[in-house]
Amino acid sequence: MKIAVIVSSFPDVSETFILNQIVGLLDRGHTVRVFASNRPEQHGKTDDDIVRLDLPRHTRYIPGPARSLLGARAAWLQLLGAIRPTHLTTLYRALRIRQAGATLESARFPFAIRPFLDGDYDIAHCHFGRNGVLAALLRQAGALSGKILTTFHGSDVHTFPRNHGRDVYKTVFRHGDRFTANSNFTRECVIALGCPADKITKLPVGLYPARYPFNERRLATGEPPRLLTVARLVGKKGLRYAIEAIPAVVERHPNLTYDILGDGPLHDELHGLITRLDLSDHVHLLGWKTSEEVAAHFARSHIFILPSVTADNGDMEGQGLVLQEAQASGLPVVSTLHNGIPEGVVDGVSGHLVPEKDSAALADALNRLLDHPERWSAMGRAGRRLVEEQFDIDKLNDRLVRIYRTLLAEERSVGTTPFSR
Repeated sequence: MKIAVIVSSFPDVSETFILNQIVGLLDRGHTVRVFASNRPEQHGKTDDDIVRLDLPRHTRYIPGPARSLLGARAAWLQLLGAIRPTHLTTLYRALRIRQAGATLESARFPFAIRPFLDGDYDIAHCHFGRNGVLAALLRQAGALSGKILTTFHGSDVHTFPRNHGRDVYKTVFRHGDRFTANSNFTRECVIALGCPADKITKLPVGLYPARYPFNERRLATGEPPRLLTVARLVGKKGLRYAIEAIPAVVERHPNLTYDILGDGPLHDELHGLITRLDLSDHVHLLGWKTSEEVAAHFARSHIFILPSVTADNGDMEGQGLVLQEAQASGLPVVSTLHNGIPEGVVDGVSGHLVPEKDSAALADALNRLLDHPERWSAMGRAGRRLVEEQFDIDKLNDRLVRIYRTLLAEERSVGTTPFSR
């Protein structure tokens, strides 16, 4: 199959689940081209698979709206240089889409068609709803062929519709062929936004279990217990509640350490909270780390924490893949009864789930685990089994390919006529 993967940024170190999916498709012999709106900073680190498969050679970047007269002139020159006589109808349709301005993504037109002009794809797989809208418009312009599958992850279901209106996805819901969501919770939220229920399937994002060496957690005599969080420092991760829980845990376990890996806009606020609570000897904001450094922290820690909440701006967790990474490593986890998280943690078996924004409940769950380290090994084994059974990326990629083949076997149910909204 020839597959166009449309993403917001690539390669993005915070979205390894997209990279793992692309790698799986390439390793299965499919032809993949990545289309991205942004090229993110790589912090000096490039994933081995990006190098092995020479993914930059398979990546094209989608122009955004021109922001100045000079930028518009340059964009027109680039577009006209790519246009052939056979593309004139596509350009005309793209100009009409721009003129109609019916969706947020129409502002990119006609420049957005340029990377797609010479491609012919069986499937356009769009990550995040906004890119599904873009693909629907590209197909209406005649710049994109094939079936459209859109995957929803989390912020695109909660924050984006809140900022741009609940009908922001009406174009892709009407003209898209299939949809997936990373959890049943996300699926129900997408349906509530207008997606036909018979078109959307749960397909979690996954990982390669072999890349997360499993070891049973034990606490040697006199060894300080080590807690760990890996997360962006943003509101929906709920880190303030974990930090506020630590004083009650330190009272019973005075030698514990809590490492938080990640960076983000709340760094200074969280650092101030640590200082006010006099926790500098226990809680450490260690910043962004490479995948190798994260793996080393997984290996040396005893309990993983992800206290996700609904943020003030409405943003929510989708699946919380880092919880599966932690469980694959053998870590008992403490998290919250939030969105799709209960679908990826067996409460009381591989970890403990507590209500959102409840520091006392987090402290109680942590103390219960720290008081009984003899339970950690069994919890770690249960978490590893769960990941191997339900979140192995090889199994999930096989399911994805079956979805593609089912789509291709179906008679096309939508046309490519411009403005048939």
